[in-house]
Amino acid sequence: MTPRENILRALRRREPEYVPWGLDRYVGMGPTRLPPQFDAYYPSGSLPEDASIDEWGIGYVPAGFAHFSSMRHPMENFTAAREVWDFPEPDFLEDYRWEGVAEKVRDIQEAGYLAVYSAVQVFEPAWYLRGLANMPVALYEENEIGKACLERICRIQEGIAAKMAEMGVDMIVFGDDVGTQKSMMMSKTIWRNQIRFTMERCIAAAKRVNPDVLAYYHSDGNILDIIPYLIEIGVDVLNPVQPECMDPVEIKEMYGSRLSFWGTIGTQTTMPFGSAKEVEETTRRMIETVGKGGGLVIAPTHLLEPEVPLENIDAFYRAVRKYGKYR
Repeated sequence: MTPRENILRALRRREPEYVPWGLDRYVGMGPTRLPPQFDAYYPSGSLPEDASIDEWGIGYVPAGFAHFSSMRHPMENFTAAREVWDFPEPDFLEDYRWEGVAEKVRDIQEAGYLAVYSAVQVFEPAWYLRGLANMPVALYEENEIGKACLERICRIQEGIAAKMAEMGVDMIVFGDDVGTQKSMMMSKTIWRNQIRFTMERCIAAAKRVNPDVLAYYHSDGNILDIIPYLIEIGVDVLNPVQPECMDPVEIKEMYGSRLSFWGTIGTQTTMPFGSAKEVEETTRRMIETVGKGGGLVIAPTHLLEPEVPLENIDAFYRAVRKYGKYR
């Protein structure tokens, strides 16, 4: 059994040979040929020289440490929905950007790995563009600028999801961070009425093309309130199941017949601050509970920051090898 076959068994809730801990490879489309489009939204001198602007038009200013940066929101001062629709659009769906993608997918799969696209998001790019102060207010008020942001991004992401399914990827990462440490970032009603439909449309676009493509949903934090709805809209895999916010064992008991799980090892607690013995014990417990019968890819729940001791990383991998065999 190849690593890809093993991880697919786990994600489809069939008992694999061993608990997988990754072995996926990411696929993306080719680079854009569009010239810079956002000068009107970033007047001369409004960004430092080391800043960058991505294809959506979001500005990033490096913070000097790891992956951290601060954002600049080009739609922050918009006053009408028409400004959203007039904003330059990325050319993600142009044919030239998809040349060779299917071949890359096949190469990854033939090498024994899972081919994954990351990520189809709607709420996150909406607030990246509009600003985190503005977008939640837009959801609360159900105002036209917020609706335009969600709708425009959703249409683009539906197209990307469908194209990636057409290219043959095994799994597509969907999701938006909508959880805080203790509860949802917004009410369940707001999420259900305004955010849910965007994810539902994007997942459906992919599964219409390939019903077997796995829908992986990511949100940090406590999202207990929406897990039943995620299952309804076609989510197959939940990530990262952050143990500081939700109990992975309880969630497995409640939803393990309908969801698989990717993560469960805390990067706020166990990995940086536990002893190597505690890392081993936590990993063993997650394998024996959340991994029972399959349905688990065990992994840290986020990037490992510099304070994580090397011995804890080693303890995690040793524990997976020691306790992770089903046969």
